[in-house]
Amino acid sequence: MQRAGRHGQRPPEGGPMENGVGQEPGTPEPPGPAAPRAPRSRPRLVFHTQLAHGSPTGRIEGFTNVKELYAKIAEVFDISPTEILFCTLNTHKVDMQKLLGGQIGLEDFIFAHVRGETKEVEVTKTEDALGLTITDNGAGYAFIKRIKEGSIINRLQTVCVGDSIEAINDHTIVGCRHYEVARMLRELPRAQPFTLRLVQPKKAFGDPCSDAAPPDPAPASSPAPVPAPHTGPDLPLLPTASTMVEAAKGSPSVAQLAQGLDSVLGEFAFPQEFVAEVWAAVCHAKGNKE
Repeated sequence: MQRAGRHGQRPPEGGPMENGVGQEPGTPEPPGPAAPRAPRSRPRLVFHTQLAHGSPTGRIEGFTNVKELYAKIAEVFDISPTEILFCTLNTHKVDMQKLLGGQIGLEDFIFAHVRGETKEVEVTKTEDALGLTITDNGAGYAFIKRIKEGSIINRLQTVCVGDSIEAINDHTIVGCRHYEVARMLRELPRAQPFTLRLVQPKKAFGDPCSDAAPPDPAPASSPAPVPAPHTGPDLPLLPTASTMVEAAKGSPSVAQLAQGLDSVLGEFAFPQEFVAEVWAAVCHAKGNKE
């Protein structure tokens, strides 16, 4: 037996229901516009950082490129972003194998190397090559990545890996990319002295080229790095070997190849010597085929 609805009326067979009360069948009202879906919130990626010469541990987030990273680090430690020469991952030492580049993992600890003492060195170019490999931080500073053993620069004890090249013969090069600095040095005449103004990374103690520094910290008061199964934000990725080869094939000179790679790399770039070797190898192979 069917129960009567309100006022004793029976709900019609198959009629729609609203709050348990029968309604007359009819054309249903069209549904209103669907509410916009709330944007999916991205997880907060928090990284831990210190100044390489020693500092409390800071936390940074919300950066997508090197310049933004430097700005975040500078904000934490109340310094200017232009004070930062370069960053290394998971070591306070001037270790070019740990230079910041490519990607940052969520468990990576970022150490910022800031400006230390300025020094001027007089160099006499007795050979075509000085023995330097130069790179840059993508934010205006070119610095020494490697020094060839037995080279002109290697014989100068005051010039060290990690030194930023600020000026050549009082001509400032701040803002120049690494390949521009390498070209300037290459074009200097032989047997004529020139002056390099260098800025070394700040050290806690020890001589200018010493790796001595405070031990890699993990203060008890600081939270442990955030574990995660994936990496952090993508910084500009290095091009594949095929990209480099194709770029070299279409480049009539080392300088144009360097500029082409620079447009691919964005914030980071390969040393000039490496670019020259790739260009020479590709051109040699191309010549043999022809």
